Order: sequence, then structure tokens, then C-alpha cells
Amino acid sequence: MDDPRARRLFGESLVAPGDLAASPFRVDRDRIVSSPFFARLAGVTQVISPGGAGLLVHNRLTHSLKVAQVARAVAERLAADPRYADLLEKLGGCEPDVVEAAALAHDLGHPPFGHLGERVLDQLARQRLRLRDGFEGNAQSYRIVTSTEIRGQATIGLNLTAAVRAAILKYPWTRRTHPEPHPRFMDPAPRGAAPPPDDPEGGSLKFGAYSTEISDVVQARLPFAGRVADWQQTPEASVMDTADDIAYAIHDLEDVHRVGVLQQGAVAAELMAWQRAPRWALDEEAQDERRPGSAIESLRRQLHRKDGWMADDDAFAAAVEHVRAELVDGLLAAPFDGSLEAEAQVAAFSASWTRRLVESIEVVAQPAVRSGHVALAPAQWHEVQVLKFVQNRFVLARPDLALHQRGQARLLASLVEALLAWLTDPDEAERLPRRIRDLVELGEAELPEGTPDRIGRARGRAVIDFVAALTDGQAVGLMEALSGRTRQLWTDAFVL
Repeated sequence: MDDPRARRLFGESLVAPGDLAASPFRVDRDRIVSSPFFARLAGVTQVISPGGAGLLVHNRLTHSLKVAQVARAVAERLAADPRYADLLEKLGGCEPDVVEAAALAHDLGHPPFGHLGERVLDQLARQRLRLRDGFEGNAQSYRIVTSTEIRGQATIGLNLTAAVRAAILKYPWTRRTHPEPHPRFMDPAPRGAAPPPDDPEGGSLKFGAYSTEISDVVQARLPFAGRVADWQQTPEASVMDTADDIAYAIHDLEDVHRVGVLQQGAVAAELMAWQRAPRWALDEEAQDERRPGSAIESLRRQLHRKDGWMADDDAFAAAVEHVRAELVDGLLAAPFDGSLEAEAQVAAFSASWTRRLVESIEVVAQPAVRSGHVALAPAQWHEVQVLKFVQNRFVLARPDLALHQRGQARLLASLVEALLAWLTDPDEAERLPRRIRDLVELGEAELPEGTPDRIGRARGRAVIDFVAALTDGQAVGLMEALSGRTRQLWTDAFVL
């Protein structure tokens, strides 16, 4: 096992000899897409709940497929570019099959209701259940591929190669302890590693693995030791991360245009007001967020504060103009009406932007701390920031969406409490769902003897694992059953 390539392929747990087809990484891909955790993503929210918008919008499954498509295109382009051959080999390689598999797996752990569900489960895990690791969608994905997914009789995850597991680690650290020194203490800290603004002692805001999976993280990244820093993404993880950004910036805009949520007038007023009177000469205190142009000026200032290594006023202004021309005067110029012409316009917008962004991606020998070895060129990086701003400002900040999400948050909190009460009811021990009992046993096995409140912590993690593995519809249906509001006795059991 001294051969770095062998460690990259197998790590400590060998892939079964019969699985070694043309590429062991394609075996990984097949295992991921065959997993029930992958299938459930069809019922999990990306931005707009699938149940509320029919088949028009992306769910986590279609999002993952598009991320994989973009990621593979990027990896193939970089692998064929002679300018990057030596550098990529030095950094540990960039194989398209690895990148594609990691992209397919990167959202396996996302809970019901998308990022809202992630925030709610994290708060419940830390404050109600006293789990120091809390909950994080990326860490849950890694937990699934290494422990909570069942293959055969052993709880071994999906038994993926080391390279693919390393490529899944968008944030290659735990919340508090690994690696040492922890990257949240760096100045500046890597993207996502800083503590939450409201909890300076809460560990990193984003992280890629729970403390129970530290040994697996170390083993998966062993082939990259001395090639990339302990806190840094592998090149393949960096490709996956960049592809995720591209898919979010472009494909989610398609959704909100299709369902009529993104209105041309509001976006045009914001961008054009800023272009007419750029506010970078004004004091920040003088900004009025209600005035058109002020919100995107706040974005420009934020980029300088957080990403001064890349932020550039001329590039930002050019990005605003490009987005205005392509999005406001292009895609949003006419409401989506379901016609063939409207479908063609959406497809052309998506293809043009995807090609533009993919072709701009570079490999960097010495990236900034808040970047990766694979990154968008400066002009396109600014364009993605502006596209994401449009989504955040004109969709995610809407009061009607907030109303819907507050109800979803209360549902998840009630579901966790109801399951925990069932789990701790001594009269119901023999009638508990087998899946929850299995997860409790797994949690107990992960915690050493003598751990304070070992049973309570194992139960808490089991409930979080169980709820995180539901679809949006299953979460709603299960809560209906637990509250006595359903009459469908035998059809509610499918989630148990």
C-alpha cells in the first residue's frame, strides 16, 4: 500500500475485485446513483419546493445531475490542457470520473426543505439535543457514504475509493477539532471555516465531516499529503465546488423565471440605478437599502471585505453590465409562457452562460486562502457573484417565501420532538421503527464507553439522521401521522 495511486484508489478498505471494471471510479459513480439516498433527492427542495411548482423546477436530484455534468466538462477540459498537466499531477490529479462521482454525491445529506432544513436541524442538534457537531449537509453527505448507508450486512457506507471520498470534501475539516490547528483560527479563514456571526465559540459555520468520521477523512486524504494543505480542497473537490456554484448561479435562475417569481422590473431597477450612480464614493452609513442600487452596492463592499484578493471595481461594474444585458434585457424580457420559444430562450441562456463559465476556469498553483486550486477567472467570478445576488435579493428574501419556510421550520422542529418522545417512551421500545433502532445502535457504537450521556447523544444523532433522510413529502406525511391528523394508516409506514 506504499503506492500513492493504490492509496488513491482504495484507501484502507479495498474495493471488491469483481467491481474493478474499466475504472473503479465509475464503480463509485454507479454505487452512488444506485443508493436510495440518491433517489430520495428527487423529493428534496433545491430552492422552490417541488410540490409547490410541479415539474418545472429543479430538485436536489436534477441539481446534482447538472452539477455532475458541469463538473465532468470542467475536468475533461482541464485534463486535456497541456498548460496544467504538470501542476495537476503535482497536486494529486484531476480525473473526470472522480469529479463526476463526487458531484453526484455532494448533496446526499441535504435534509427536507433544502438549506432551511439544514439550519433548523443544526439548531435543534446543538441546542436541543446537545450534539456538539450539530448538523451540516456536507458532513451528512460524508456520513452517508462512509457509515449510515447499508450495503449487504455491514454498515460500511458505499465503500468508495479514497479519491472520490476526498473529492466530496468541499470543506475538509470538522466543526471544531480537525485538522490541528483548526482553519477557523486562520486570518483570513478559508471560505466557510469562520464561526457563525452569532456564535463565536460554535466552531466552523461550514464543515465537511463530523468528528465521528475523522479517521476516514484522514485516510481518504492521505494520498494528497504534502500536495495540498490539510485545510485545502483537492483539485477534484475544487472542480466539484466550482461546478456547484455555476449550477446554482444559472440553473436556479431558470426555475424562478419559469414560475414567474423573478420579475424584470425589480432586477432592472436595482442594476440600472447602480450603473447610473455608482455608490462607492458614499459612506457606508449613508446607504439606504430600500433605494434601488443600494443593495448591490452593499454586495460590492462585502466582496472587498471578504474577498479582497479577487474583488475589483472595474470587473464588478463589467459583471453588472453583462448580467443586465443577458438576464434583464434577455431572459427576463418576456414572461415565461411555456411556449417552445420560451423554452428555447431558457435553454439558450443556460447553455451560453455555462459555456462561458466553464471555459474561463483556471488551475492556480498558489490560490488565495478563500479560493481553491481550480477557480473561475476574475471576470467570470464577479459575474457569478452578481447572478447569485439576483437570486438572494429577489427570490430568497421574499416575504411569501419566508412565510412558507417558517411553517416548514416548525414542522421539522415538531417532527424531531415527536420522534424523540417516541424513542424515549419505555412502553414503545418494541414498536419503534427498525431504522431508528439501527441508527441508535450505530450512534452508540461510534461513542466510546464512558462518554457522558452516551445513550442520549446516540438517540439524538439517530433522530437527526432519520429526519435528514426524509423527502419533503415524507416529512410532512410522517408529522401528519404522528399528530393523528391522517387516516391513511398503512400507507404512512413507508417512511419507517
